[in-house]
Amino acid sequence: MVLRLLQWAVLLAALSPFAYYALAAYCGWEYFRKLRRLPSLDRSFTPPASILKPVRGLDREGYENFASFCRLDYPEYEVVFAVVEPDDPVIPIIQKLQREFPKCAIRLVAGIERSGTSPKMSNLCRLVKEAKYDLLVISDSDVRVEPDYLLDVAAPFADLKVGVVTAFFRGLTEGGFAADVDAVGVPTDASASTLVARKLGGIDFALGWTMATTKARLAEIGGFESMVDHHSDDFVLGNEIAKRGYRVELTRKPVWMVFPNEKLSHVFKHELRWSIMLRGIRPAGYLGMAMTFGLPWSLLAAAVAPSTTIAAGYLLAYLVLRLTVAWVIGAWGLGDPVVRKRIWLVPVRDALNFAVYVASYFSDTVRWRGLAYRVRGGSLVPLNEAARK
Repeated sequence: MVLRLLQWAVLLAALSPFAYYALAAYCGWEYFRKLRRLPSLDRSFTPPASILKPVRGLDREGYENFASFCRLDYPEYEVVFAVVEPDDPVIPIIQKLQREFPKCAIRLVAGIERSGTSPKMSNLCRLVKEAKYDLLVISDSDVRVEPDYLLDVAAPFADLKVGVVTAFFRGLTEGGFAADVDAVGVPTDASASTLVARKLGGIDFALGWTMATTKARLAEIGGFESMVDHHSDDFVLGNEIAKRGYRVELTRKPVWMVFPNEKLSHVFKHELRWSIMLRGIRPAGYLGMAMTFGLPWSLLAAAVAPSTTIAAGYLLAYLVLRLTVAWVIGAWGLGDPVVRKRIWLVPVRDALNFAVYVASYFSDTVRWRGLAYRVRGGSLVPLNEAARK
């Protein structure tokens, strides 16, 4: 009797990811269908903007990534780079940009002093002080954009109730297995959960590949100086501004994310780092994510199912619903070329996600840019300092 009850409990619980996939597919279809019906961007609203780029080291095709920000179709903007180390190898690349794009206002700030645990936050604190304009657009170094990027980012700020603008991404890889597994993750998974959150109540976080706000909104939350020990600048920025009643909006077009050629072990390590940090920020929500993992639940349901027909039904339902989400959001909605060509990697990525999820409960330490930290809630503590406490 007890075994029978456990069997049916597993079979019922295994339905929860299917409900989530159905909701995510609907949210994706509704969002992108409406997006395609919107009129063209308003080219009359073009407030001057400061693009802030905290950088460290060299990324794959870094010059082309940076250069895309120098070719924007926008009347007045600047690009300000910040590096902590004065001998960082990325500096010659930025100097080359300054020579080859003389009409673009490109500035470099080097040798920034640490103001907290997070090097990136120290960069951002200085960048905001250096920025000439009120509209601040923060973007990672592995991001590439199209000429209308700033028009797209600026447009929502015509509504004074908008506090943050962020963006989805689609991936660019050289076709390596590990890079492709990495690239199909966010467009088919995190983008889906973002659209579900938007439908159910609104987005209360930003996504690191684009975070835009104004100096006035940033000042309301104490600036980046209030976050110098936080590890997730994108989440904290969006969350703190949303708490004050402002909306977080998405750009119409995704940016491009250029993925490095790496091993699967490297993908696992950086996904584990992000997962440990996410668990620190939202422990209850992170625990609840367990009910959205369709692959392990379907395999468990198939293992305890009373018949091969029911077992096959769970596995088939997982494949159909999960790939529908991937296609609707990643391929059709975002136009991601990696998802379109290698959608069969989605179950592989799901297996990786579950392995990372389980592993994240066995560690609270991360390595970030070669430095070791202990994660305590939303903060980073250098490992040697944490050991003394």
